[in-house]
Amino acid sequence: MPGFELIGQEERDALNALMDEGGVFFAHGFDAKRKRYHVRELESDFREFLSCHDALCVSSGTAAIKVALKSLGVGFGDEVITQGFNFIADFEAIIDCGATPVVAGSDDTLNMDPAQLEGLITDKTKAIMPVHMLGVPARLDEIFAIAARHNIPVIEDACEAIGAKYNGRYAGTLGAAGVFSFDYGKAITTGEGGLVILNDEKMAVTARQYHDHGHMNLPDIPRGLDRAGVAGFNYRMSELNAVVGKVQLKKLDYIVAESGKRYKALDQGITSGVYKKRAVPEGAEPAYDTYIVEVADAQIREHAIQLLGDMGFGTKNLPDAMNWHCSVFWDHMGFDTKTQAQLDTLALLERQIAIPVMLGKPVEDFAELAVALNGLTG
Repeated sequence: MPGFELIGQEERDALNALMDEGGVFFAHGFDAKRKRYHVRELESDFREFLSCHDALCVSSGTAAIKVALKSLGVGFGDEVITQGFNFIADFEAIIDCGATPVVAGSDDTLNMDPAQLEGLITDKTKAIMPVHMLGVPARLDEIFAIAARHNIPVIEDACEAIGAKYNGRYAGTLGAAGVFSFDYGKAITTGEGGLVILNDEKMAVTARQYHDHGHMNLPDIPRGLDRAGVAGFNYRMSELNAVVGKVQLKKLDYIVAESGKRYKALDQGITSGVYKKRAVPEGAEPAYDTYIVEVADAQIREHAIQLLGDMGFGTKNLPDAMNWHCSVFWDHMGFDTKTQAQLDTLALLERQIAIPVMLGKPVEDFAELAVALNGLTG
């Protein structure tokens, strides 16, 4: 989660340059007042970096989810299978499309349990949306195999996993669609912003039109005379966000590499049997922004949480933001939140501690933290 830690002179210079070249903050039109189209350039940068078919910049990760769902035609009466350990945005987007979320529990990766997936598929299932929570990819081989048997598209929610890989490819680029978030707490940030990855040309066209009030952006036609291809909405990214994003993307490899050193210091240093380490699927490489352990002993868990606070690390989402990351708490959204899979997910999450990996702390501090955690007893 260190994107905001590295905001500095480069981002300031990029914003000042935007002002000097005309100060157009809008991503479309105003050709005579501007020299560049930064949102389009950022999309091109992401296509190259991620080696994907199409990349569409949008206003937030939540918007990215909604646009991806719309590109698949998700609507009233449909069902979308996702997971109980999540962020509330996935459920908000599904419900906002008029569809119903169907919730799978988690396996030892804390992501979607493929063993539960097939039993949740019905003739109403329009999409399957695994979420790569806190930097670790889900078991995509099994999920894709089940989806393929039923001819159901997969949307990867990689909002918390930019930079993670699965079988050598970037998480978020393997499904029919993928989504990323660049809010202020993500590995790279544009302040607010998101990205939609589309691997089908028809979906890509629909998404691009939908996020821009339906604009077809027909060539050689002024924007005011343009036509609408679909009923759309406004989920556009601004040029302000894009210029920051272009700078931050150049820092991503460094961020992942340096985060990895700190993550591995914990992984190698925590040796006490009271901690069960989060599973990482074979062939997966995390984004390394969060390290999670399970602690069955409630007293040791409380002591560990206190230790993290005392040493200046704190926790990330588990346990400090459970209400926003577990579907059991979302009764206000009008779906059944108390299925056994969701209750089991809550019980699993209540045993976890998520340690944020920050670049502001040297690797040695994470090694010292591991030693301190090993010393805790009931």
